[in-house]
Amino acid sequence: MTDRGRRHRRAIRENRLLPAREPRSLSADRPSTLRVTLLTNTPQDQVSSLGEALLIEKIRGWLGSASPRAPFGIGDDCAVVPSGRTAQLITVDPVIYGEHFDDSVPARGAGEKLFKRNLSDIAAMGGRPRAAVVALALEDRTRIAWLREFYRGLANMSRRYQVPLVGGDVARLKGGFVATLTLVGEAAAGGRIVTRRGARRGDVIYVTGSLGGSLASGHHYRFEPRLAEGAWLARRAEVRAMMDVSDGLAKDLRALEPGGAVAAIEPALLPRRRGCDVRSALCDGEDFELVFAAANGADLGLFERAFRRRFPRTRLTRIGRFASGQVYPAGAVDLRALKGFEHLTGSASRPRGR
Repeated sequence: MTDRGRRHRRAIRENRLLPAREPRSLSADRPSTLRVTLLTNTPQDQVSSLGEALLIEKIRGWLGSASPRAPFGIGDDCAVVPSGRTAQLITVDPVIYGEHFDDSVPARGAGEKLFKRNLSDIAAMGGRPRAAVVALALEDRTRIAWLREFYRGLANMSRRYQVPLVGGDVARLKGGFVATLTLVGEAAAGGRIVTRRGARRGDVIYVTGSLGGSLASGHHYRFEPRLAEGAWLARRAEVRAMMDVSDGLAKDLRALEPGGAVAAIEPALLPRRRGCDVRSALCDGEDFELVFAAANGADLGLFERAFRRRFPRTRLTRIGRFASGQVYPAGAVDLRALKGFEHLTGSASRPRGR
């Protein structure tokens, strides 16, 4: 063997050479020999070329049978894990410095936001939170006093909502701060879990609270998760599908749309936060309110009165319905022309938590 051949084989053993092309067939049972670098400057090879929705679809494909269908796998606010008499709920969300908060947000506020945005996912399925763990990746120059207040924010939420923090992990991250909370819950009293699927054509769309301006108002970290409201709604037969509003109503509502229907929203009915226009209410996101579909044939006047008796301080607004067809009715907002927060693509109607 020539010296060049020996150098080539040594380079392959040391993983310094890439295969010329991907193998024709990669089986889930056979490890791939494909070796690529993590980052690329080629636009079409970057995840930003996909956007969040398409990336999730690809992840589903890559996982194959390893990931069950929603709600037992990817595709809802929480994953449902069958467990004895009561189904378990699992959700995970981070807060990232420069993405979900910056130095204008107090350290305690950042910790509270991390806990509450996960609680909001449990609320969206009508569940009850049980326990949490936190994984921390941080720059070694992170100020100790700041981190102390961050954890005190977590502790405040743990005590307020009676959800113990039972563990976690700490790792070094050059030039950043990421805290990720995993929350375990279960079906609330009554045992029903409400998913994003179940709405029918003609069903009425409701939303709690007010929308828009979450950044300017500080609502994005000061909000209260709708745990009690979610559990109550899960016990109501009128409620067919539900989720929380995190990326903006215009984007999130698509996940509730039944086949052969569009969400026809009447702009005059939107409950807007002071100073917000229709676009802001639909696109700003981080409202962490509940949006749900109620059966068209039900006595919705009776339902609304019951809700307001139980939650006199929580606003409830009927904002539209799921209309048959793929054309928006006259007067309804064309949601296809609007965007909420688009992960990965860099396009958003607002800076995220900044």
